[in-house]
Amino acid sequence: MIFATVGTQLPFDRLLLGLDSWAAANPGVPVLAQAGATRRRFRHIACVDHMGQPAFRAAMQDARLIVSHAGMGTILSAAEMGKPVILMPRRAKFGEHRNDHQQDTVREMARLSNVTVVEDGEALHAALDAARARGFEAPARRGVAGGDALAPLIETVRDFVWNRGAMA
Repeated sequence: MIFATVGTQLPFDRLLLGLDSWAAANPGVPVLAQAGATRRRFRHIACVDHMGQPAFRAAMQDARLIVSHAGMGTILSAAEMGKPVILMPRRAKFGEHRNDHQQDTVREMARLSNVTVVEDGEALHAALDAARARGFEAPARRGVAGGDALAPLIETVRDFVWNRGAMA
């Protein structure tokens, strides 16, 4: 199963439309998406608007591949679980976000061995096809340590992201 998440605050139809068209051509691969604020309905992917944290983590655990916007919580969880992840950053020029900070995020996260970055539906299709050809395993390491070597970084960023609200 592929699990996709686009966050809950803003629609991200560009990612979901690309995923839906790929799923149409690959009906044997189930896709579940946390579609957030989208108003569209999709024909080839199962969508829910919102998932509680336990259901979200269970979906990530069950997934063989994660497809996501460049949300740090998802990136950290995928790294922690050792899941391959395809990231498509939201773009301000398409009205998907207020600024392009997700571009900066993916530029840094692309160095991780479990991360593939795409910019559009065509690149998403190619990345999904490549992931399927690998049996949905993470891409070959690109010289950046993963797993235990990332544990301190993951822990520090997770503490910042999850505890930030408690500090306000």
